[in-house]
Amino acid sequence: MRIAREPHVLHVTQPVEGGVARLVTDLATAQLAAGLRVTVACPRGGTLTDALRAVGCRVLHWDATRSPGPRLPGEVRQLARLLRYVRPDVVHAHSAKAGLAARLAVRGRLPTVFQPHAWSFEAVDGVMAHAALEWERFGARWAARVLCVSEAERRTGEQCGITARWHVVPNGVDTRRFRPEGNSARSAAGPLVVCVGRLCRQKGQDVLLEAWPAVVRQLPGARLVLVGDGPDADRLYCGAPASVEFAGPASDAASWYRAADVVVLPSRWEGMALAPLEAMACARPVLVTDVDGARESLPTGHLPYCLVPPEDPHALARALTVLLRRAPLRAALGAQGRAHVLAAHDVRHAADAVIDVYRELLGVVARPLVVPNQSRESITT
Repeated sequence: MRIAREPHVLHVTQPVEGGVARLVTDLATAQLAAGLRVTVACPRGGTLTDALRAVGCRVLHWDATRSPGPRLPGEVRQLARLLRYVRPDVVHAHSAKAGLAARLAVRGRLPTVFQPHAWSFEAVDGVMAHAALEWERFGARWAARVLCVSEAERRTGEQCGITARWHVVPNGVDTRRFRPEGNSARSAAGPLVVCVGRLCRQKGQDVLLEAWPAVVRQLPGARLVLVGDGPDADRLYCGAPASVEFAGPASDAASWYRAADVVVLPSRWEGMALAPLEAMACARPVLVTDVDGARESLPTGHLPYCLVPPEDPHALARALTVLLRRAPLRAALGAQGRAHVLAAHDVRHAADAVIDVYRELLGVVARPLVVPNQSRESITT
C-alpha cells in the first residue's frame, strides 16, 4: 500500500546547540514548508527549542543527557512513550546519543534514519572507543538508512566494519542568511582571524592557540576571535595572549564571518563542518583541517591554500600567515567559495534530498507501533 500523504517525521536530537541544532532547525523549517508534518523531541536548553518554535515546529521535551550513562534506560523508555504518542511515519535520529536511544526505542519497528554528524568512536579513546564502535556495528541493523553528510564519513564507517544501508547528503547552509551583504562585527583595523565553533576538543581551538604566536610574530597587528562557548572555555582562556578575544556564543555568526579576513576551523574530527560552509557563503576564505568532509566541502582550487593536517600548529600558522598576507588571493577564494556553496551546499537542496530518502522508505507503509491509552499531559511540554 502506497503512502497517500506527506509523512510525519519525528526528529530526535541531543545536542541542542551548535551545528547539529542549526541543521535540525534548517531541516524542520524546509520540511514544514514542503508540507510534511514535523515533530522534534529534544532536551530543554540550548538554542534549538526557541529556534524551532519560531518557525512553528512542534517540540516535545525529551529529558536526555549529552553522553550515555546510567540514565540511558530511562531515556529510552521516555522516548518510547513519545513514539507511541506521536505515531510518526519515520524517525530521524541526529548524532550519537539520540542515535543510540532512538534505535533502542524503535528497534526497527518504524523506518529509522540515523545521521551520525561525525562518528562517536572518533570522540573517545581506549575502551570507550571500542564500545562505541561495537555499538555502531550492532545498531546499524536498526537503521533503515545511515545518512552521512560526506562520502568520507561513510568511508570511515565502512572501513571500521559498520555494515549499513548508506545514503550521503552533503551538508547545506542557508545561503540567504549567510551572504556577503549585511552587518559586520568588525570594530578595529588589522588582520582578523575568526573561529566559530563549540569550545571543545573536537573543534581544536587549543591547536589554533598554540599556532597563534607564530602568526603574530609575522603579523604583529593580527587579532584572533573565538566565537562560541563550551566545556573547554576556561582552559582555553587561561594564558591566551591579548591578541585573542573570546566573544562567547553569537546569535548571528554571519556578522563575524563577514568581519573576518580568514575563517579557521582546526577540527580533530568532523562529518562535514557547517562553519566553513557558512563562511564561504559569506564570501570569506576558510582554513580547515583535513578531516572527514573537509575536502568535499571545499572547491578544488582551495586545497593548496585552505587545507592543513589536523593537530599540526606549525602548518596551521604557516597557512594562516600566507592567507593574511595575500589580499587578492583571499578575495578570489572568497568569491569561489560563495559560488561553490550556492551550487553544491544550499540547505534547500540538502533538505529536498533528505525528504526524498523519507519518501523512498515510505513507499510501503510500515507497521505502526501498538499505542496504549495515555494522557497527553504526561508527554507534552
